[in-house]
Parts: sequence; C-alpha cells; structure tokens
Amino acid sequence: MKKPKLIFYGVKYFPSQGGTSRVVENIIKNLKDKYDITILCYRNSQAPGYMPGIKVIQFSDWPGGSPGALFYFLRSALYLLLFKKFDLIHIHKIDAALFIPWFYKKSKVIATSHESAYLRDKWSKIERQFLLFSEHIFIKSKATVTCISNPLTVIYKEKYGRDVIYIPNGITIKNHYKEEKAQQLLKKYNLSENQYLFFAARRIMKTKGCHTMLEALNRINFKGKIVIAGDLSHAPGYVKVLQTKYTNLDTIYTGYIGDLPLLLTLIKKAQYFIFPSETEGMSIMLLEAASTLTPIICSDIKENREVFNDQHLTFFENMNPDDLGDKINQADSAPLQLKTKAEAALTHIKNKYCWENIADMYHQLYQQELHFN
Repeated sequence: MKKPKLIFYGVKYFPSQGGTSRVVENIIKNLKDKYDITILCYRNSQAPGYMPGIKVIQFSDWPGGSPGALFYFLRSALYLLLFKKFDLIHIHKIDAALFIPWFYKKSKVIATSHESAYLRDKWSKIERQFLLFSEHIFIKSKATVTCISNPLTVIYKEKYGRDVIYIPNGITIKNHYKEEKAQQLLKKYNLSENQYLFFAARRIMKTKGCHTMLEALNRINFKGKIVIAGDLSHAPGYVKVLQTKYTNLDTIYTGYIGDLPLLLTLIKKAQYFIFPSETEGMSIMLLEAASTLTPIICSDIKENREVFNDQHLTFFENMNPDDLGDKINQADSAPLQLKTKAEAALTHIKNKYCWENIADMYHQLYQQELHFN
C-alpha cells in the first residue's frame, strides 16, 4: 500500500539541536514506517543519511537572526508551493505560521505551536509584533492546530475562542550515556561526581532564569561548583553581566553541548539539576533531565506544574532567588526525600510521556485529516 506523503516545515535542524527539532525528530522516528516523510531543514552534512528512508531538502543558513530565519521559511514555503505534491504538511513553530494560508489548496495542513515565542526577552519590539501577528494567523487559519502546552491551549481558547488540540512533548528513555567523554569533561573542569550543580539550555538568555539561580547561590554563600551549558553567543550582553557580577561563584560555562547522551551523562553525575526558566511551552529539557534520576529544583511556572507535581520535583517561586536558595538548602538536608522524588519523576514520564504513545496521537490526527472530505 502506498504511504501518504508527509512533509515537515518550520524546523531548522536535522539532526535535532533540541527544542522543536527534537520534537519533530521523535515524531519521524516513530512514524517513518507509516509515511513517506520529507523534512525541510538548514544545510547539514549529516542530514541526508541521518535517518534512512527520510528525504531531506536543505537550505543554506543565512545570517542575520530573525530576517535570516524568515527568509529560510520563505524559501521553504516556495519549495512547497512549486515542487512536489504532498498529502499532508505539518508546520511547526509560530514564527513559521505566516505562510499557512499559502498551503490550503496544496495539501491538508496541521500547524503546531510550541510556545508564546514573543515572551522571550531575545526579541526586539518589531520582532514581538511579528510573532504576535503570526500567532493571529495560526489561530485564525483553516489549518488543524495543535499545541504542546496544555496551559497555552487554555490561553488560546480564552484569548481567541479557538479550540486547539493538546498533544504534549515526550521522551525516549534509552539509558544511553557517554561515560568516557563525560569523564574527560569532568577532568577538564576539575569536577567530581555529585559535587556540582547543573544548568542547561539551548541558548543562555534572560528568560531561562540563569541569573535567578546565580543570585540564589550568591545569597546562600554557595561554595560548590556550578556548570552552565548553553550557547553563550545569543545574548552576549546578558552573559557578560552574569560573568562579571558573580565572579565569587565557581562557575563553569561549557557552551552548548549538542551531544544529547553526553549532556544527559553530565546531568546524571550532578548533585542537582536547576531549572529556573521563567517561561516555557513544554520543556523537553526538563523531561530529559528527569530521565537521569538526578533531583530537580525548578521554577513553579504553570507549564512545569502541568507536567510534574510536588511528588516528582522540588519547586521554587518563579524569579525568586531567596526561595530558590531556601529550596537548595532544604534539599541538602533531605537527600533521601529527593531520591524518592527523582524515582517517582522517572516512573511518571515513562507512564505518561513516552514518545511511542505521543507519536501515535499525531498518527491518529494525520489519519483523520487524510480521510476527512
């Protein structure tokens, strides 16, 4: 039987570099036997052979931040309009939603929102207006719309009166770690297992809350080591402030660690994983960290509490360094309680956020679209 032709639009990285691209990669892994899949992405020498059977259409990564990304989305959209016919187009990310109306006559369209992107501090006023406009197109479109964040679906309903299908993010737990490489990094930075705190984000920016963590550690006179993993080039002014203000803290900035098994190994060997993000859609990083059994202390934003509760993680009041400091001190005095929480968190994500089950939700949605007249 001929497989339906499915294409993913709006993704930049294949292989993934976290976030949205990780979501799409996992959908593809689980559904590649059911569909004839094509993905549009930035040019990468690893992409064509990365996943056998998957067709890859690559475009150059133009510099210039948002204008370069918009040009990439435009070129991708023109490819969709002018070349092959697809049965279904799955659009990811609000900033790619601008082009949804182009595709109505071309194919069935599903569009997925991953967060309210305009809440991120990295955007200028003009960029925020563009993202708000794109969100309006997303919500008002004729596409079938989904969202990875249940709290955000509520906002869409209240703000726009549109019902949006909630399909969460997930995780594939393989217990695939890179001990040798991790030991090399530990030696490089003079780190000992279970003797450092770990913070990780794709990009280090203000809304990821790194400053809240460092201020909390500063206030409790923390003497241990702190590892911060993430791209430092995205908000250099912010990073410079952190590096200048908190020189008294023993902080190691590793840069972005794109090797997921290596990243998870470093998290697994940490004393705590600190997740002080101020805004999220539904964080895959938080799910991935929970898979390592390392105790997690995270902000109490509704997106985090939607996924986990007090039986799984330790929450602190968002953007409150005093409360975070208190929670770190309390954690130090209750190691068995944190171990129990970490075990409960792992069981929870295995039961509720398995990618095999979540990909099947997309499969059922795809089938509904393909058979709807």
